[in-house]
Amino acid sequence: MQVRIRTIRKAMAAQNVQALLLTHLPDVHYLTGFTGSNAALAITPRKAVLFTDGRYTVQAREEVESARVVIAKKKSAQTMAAAWLEQQQLTSCGIDGTHTTIALLGHLRKAVSGRLRRGFFQPLESPLVAAQREIKDAAEIRRMRQAAALGARLFDHILGFLEPGITEVAVAAELEHQARLLGAEAMSFETIVASGARSALPHGRASSSRIPRKGFITLDFGVILNGYCSDMTRTVHMGRATAEEERAYAAVLEAQESAVAAAKDGVTCGDVDEAARSVLKRAGLARYFTHSTGHGVGLEIHEGPRIAANQKQPLAEGMVVTIEPGVYLPGRFGIRIEDTVVINRNGCEIITPSPKAWIEL
Repeated sequence: MQVRIRTIRKAMAAQNVQALLLTHLPDVHYLTGFTGSNAALAITPRKAVLFTDGRYTVQAREEVESARVVIAKKKSAQTMAAAWLEQQQLTSCGIDGTHTTIALLGHLRKAVSGRLRRGFFQPLESPLVAAQREIKDAAEIRRMRQAAALGARLFDHILGFLEPGITEVAVAAELEHQARLLGAEAMSFETIVASGARSALPHGRASSSRIPRKGFITLDFGVILNGYCSDMTRTVHMGRATAEEERAYAAVLEAQESAVAAAKDGVTCGDVDEAARSVLKRAGLARYFTHSTGHGVGLEIHEGPRIAANQKQPLAEGMVVTIEPGVYLPGRFGIRIEDTVVINRNGCEIITPSPKAWIEL
């Protein structure tokens, strides 16, 4: 945590940021280890102070080593942080404009004296902590491998649970129950179980619909383990498939593997997206690929970078991203295959070991 804060201070100096106030909880967690639901972290060139409330008196002092802990009593943690920053005799403080609401900004301005209210809190040119979080260190990657491995165990389990007639909600409940039994702290997001014609819904969350005797089932899920998210999607088929369904699955699998092969240090996110999209173009399915190819994963299920068309950002060693092309034929069927990968110098490492080959149940 101390190393991370030192790195942030270097980034602050490079952008001439005198101080930084963070209220986005994943950023606070990343820099301090604090896991509570209310906090503000103030960072200056020499000091780091975490403000929270009385519910977390013991927890904050157990978890936080990289910052001094202050318990807010009569005022909010954010208001106290703003007042403390004014006391440091600064002329400005950077805030993350992507996560600071207008309402919160108003409260922060009211917490400082009138002469500072208009210009003291300044949105950053670009978020400092989010950029740093895109590159995972060895400890983070180890935790993400563990989370991904747990997800793979869940997929193995749920294959034996699937049968015609049970509801999608029952499948999701079984998967989530097993996740808890295996040690997951929570699910990364609301579990997606979409079967039959509903598999054509890219975010078809589990419903009361029953698993059909014939048709695709898309399973998109992830767990949180040691604070870090996993994310994977597998699509399986109930009963005998048609030739068209098999061809479509083969095209999505080829697109996914093509994008995985393209993903490495220095390659732009747009080029990885195109590696998947070009395969589906050749198969005549590109118009049914209606979302981006992937995204970063970490403390949050959606982080930078964004792997999508025309994205110029290059991938970098240590990034952890998803590769998840899919096709969705409205009213008929949908297919998505998703792995989480770690970017390295010569390529990438898949950390979701579940099989992607055709599965017919």
